[in-house]
Amino acid sequence: MTTLAILGVGKVGGEVAFLAALQGVADELVLIDIAEPCLEAQVLDLEHAMPDLPISTDPARVGEADICVFTAGTPRNPTIRTRTDLLTTNMPCAQKCADYMDGFDGVLVTVGNPMDLMNHYLWKLTGLPRERCVGFGGQLDSARFSVHLKSKGITGDAWVLGEHGEHQVPLFSRLAQCVEIPARDQILEHLRGSSMEVIRGKGATVFGPAAHIVRLIRSIARNEGVLLPCSCLVEGEYGLHGCSIGVPAWIGEKGICSIELWDLDPWEAERMQEAGRFLADLTMRAHV
Repeated sequence: MTTLAILGVGKVGGEVAFLAALQGVADELVLIDIAEPCLEAQVLDLEHAMPDLPISTDPARVGEADICVFTAGTPRNPTIRTRTDLLTTNMPCAQKCADYMDGFDGVLVTVGNPMDLMNHYLWKLTGLPRERCVGFGGQLDSARFSVHLKSKGITGDAWVLGEHGEHQVPLFSRLAQCVEIPARDQILEHLRGSSMEVIRGKGATVFGPAAHIVRLIRSIARNEGVLLPCSCLVEGEYGLHGCSIGVPAWIGEKGICSIELWDLDPWEAERMQEAGRFLADLTMRAHV
């Protein structure tokens, strides 16, 4: 039996709760949100969908959960240029959520932006082992990369590492055909703005994040041992230190089982180092 706690049950958090319960990934939900009308509405809506689903809104139950998903905070909107711009706004929210997690010894999935920094910050606040702090973002970036590649007739495995933001690193060396540097740069620029296409049209990205978050939750809850792009606390992997950054990681019931070390081509390696320096510097300056 898997108890799933979700801190922040707005559009994405609510959709994750619904999909996780609908797919049988979560047997019990603990839902927390400071916006009580929204929280009450989400609980009632879920009860109407699944009347027998156990749902708690007691913050004391968070510590008993097997998996906790941090989706709280101010979401990105058309006026917010990058996810990093949300750092000072969402840090107090992360602090409050860490208080809810007192006694929690399961696996934390960090979604709230800027995700990589929030994952590092929550790791420090909670004292959880680094392997039990998993940042979500790379799966969604990789899916967007895949969609764009298909539109150009390019085949192969679509992986995006690095920051979940401006310093993302799409891997072209794992594709079935060669993509020249100018085309790579154009594709990267498109990927940086791909989420805004959805945000401008409907106000938020919901279906994509929620579906991939639940995929990540399932790999933990069922100990599937699958390889996914996730933000991990690095201690020398890819030559990086002092940050949480997107890397290919084997995911199971304990969170990060191991990090896969791939050979990157020069274009990818340079951008991976840039992402690591950016995140490590910002992490240090923000004291997260």
